[in-house]
Amino acid sequence: MADQTGDRKYVAQIELILAAFGREVEIYPEDWQKRPEGADYLYRTGVVLVRDEDLTRVIELFQGGRPAEGGIGGVTRLLLPEKVPGDAPEDRSVTQRFLKYADLRLGRGVVTPEHLFYVSPSVSPCPATEPEEVPPGIAPDPMLPEPFPSADNPDGRGVKVVVLDVGWSDAPAAYWLNGVTGDPEDAFDGSGRIRPYAGHGTFIAGVMRAIARNVEIVVKSYFTSAGAIWEFDLAAALDDVLDLAPDIISLSAGTRTRFDLPALGLDVFIQTRLNRVNGLTLVAAAGNEASRDYFWPAAFPETVGVGALAENGRDRASFSNFGSWVDVYAPGENLVNAFLTGDYLCTEPPNTGQLRSFAGMARWSGTSFATPLVAGLIAGRMSITGENAKQAADALLAFALTQSEPGVGPVLRAGDATTSIG
Repeated sequence: MADQTGDRKYVAQIELILAAFGREVEIYPEDWQKRPEGADYLYRTGVVLVRDEDLTRVIELFQGGRPAEGGIGGVTRLLLPEKVPGDAPEDRSVTQRFLKYADLRLGRGVVTPEHLFYVSPSVSPCPATEPEEVPPGIAPDPMLPEPFPSADNPDGRGVKVVVLDVGWSDAPAAYWLNGVTGDPEDAFDGSGRIRPYAGHGTFIAGVMRAIARNVEIVVKSYFTSAGAIWEFDLAAALDDVLDLAPDIISLSAGTRTRFDLPALGLDVFIQTRLNRVNGLTLVAAAGNEASRDYFWPAAFPETVGVGALAENGRDRASFSNFGSWVDVYAPGENLVNAFLTGDYLCTEPPNTGQLRSFAGMARWSGTSFATPLVAGLIAGRMSITGENAKQAADALLAFALTQSEPGVGPVLRAGDATTSIG
C-alpha cells in the first residue's frame, strides 16, 4: 500500500481486536506492522488445536499439555506447557515455537494454532466498509417486488436460516423484518453511540428478507468480543446451531490460516457434523482482502463460498477475495438495508473521528452481505421447487455458471431463484 502504516485501515481494525482480547491474542507475523500486506492471521496465546486421534502422541511430544474442556468431539484445545522441549530463547512466540517443533516431528497440520475468526475487523475484514448514512425514506436495494400469493413465489416460506453473527437488534420500521428472531446484541457503548460493527446481523437479516420475504431467520449472538470468536468456540457454536434444525446456516465470518491449511476445528465440524445432516447447507463469506488466498470456511468444498460483485453488477468488487475456491459472486457493494438508530463514530481511516447519524437504514459493502443474498436465493428456490437446501444450492450454482462474467466467475443476482428454474 502507498499510504503510511499508521493510516492503514487494517491497523485500526486490529487495534479493536487487541483492545478486546489483550494478551490472549497473538499476531502472525510479529512484524506485521512493517509489512505492506499486513498480518496473515491472529491466534490464541499458549493454545493449539489437535485432532483427538493425535492427542496422545502430541502430549508425549510436548512432554506435557492439558486438554481444555468444551468444544466438539473430534478436536481438542490443548493448553501448552510453559517450555518447548529443547527450547532456546528466540524472538518467536512460545506458541510459534511449539508449532514449529510439531511440524518438524509430526508434519504440518497435525498441530495448528487456534485461529481467531471475525465477522468484522482485523486482517480479514468483513464488512469491507463502515456503515454509511442514507437519505430518509430510502428503500432497500436490492429488493424483489412485493411477492404475490402464487405457487411460484420465491419467498422462502417453509425454510429456516440460522445466522451466526453479533446478534439481533429489532428494527420495527423495517417491515420486511417482521418475524425475525434472535439473540439481542449489545449494540451501544457507554456513551450511547453505536459500537463498531454493531447492526451487522440486523443488516444481514434485512438483505436475506429482501430476497426471500417469508424465510424464517434466527440471528444468533456468538461474535460478541470485537466481532470475533476463537476457532474452537466457533466449531462448538456451529454444533449448537444444529439443535435448531436449520435448512441453511449463513456465516459472514472467516479467516486466513497458518500455511493456508483448512481450519482444523471447522474441518472436524464439517466432516463429522455438517456432512451427516441431509440437505443442510453452509453459506459463507469469501472475505474482503482482494486476495486469492484461501479464506475459511468459505474455501471448504462442502460450503457455498460467496464473493462480492461491484455495484455495476458485472465486475468483481475491488475488495472481494477471489480464486477457484470461491463458488459464486453476488451483489455486495453499496447495498442498502435495515440498520440501527443512533450516532456512530467512525474508527477507520480515512474517516476516523467522523460522526454519522442513522435512522434505521444504512448503506454497507462487503462479502458479508453478498452471503445472505445467496442464502436468500437458495431459500427462495426451495420454496418453489421443494428441493432441500443442498439441492437448491447445487442448482443455483449450476445456473450461475451459465451467466459467468469474464474475469470474475459464476454470478447470481436478485431474482435468480425464479430465473434459474427456467
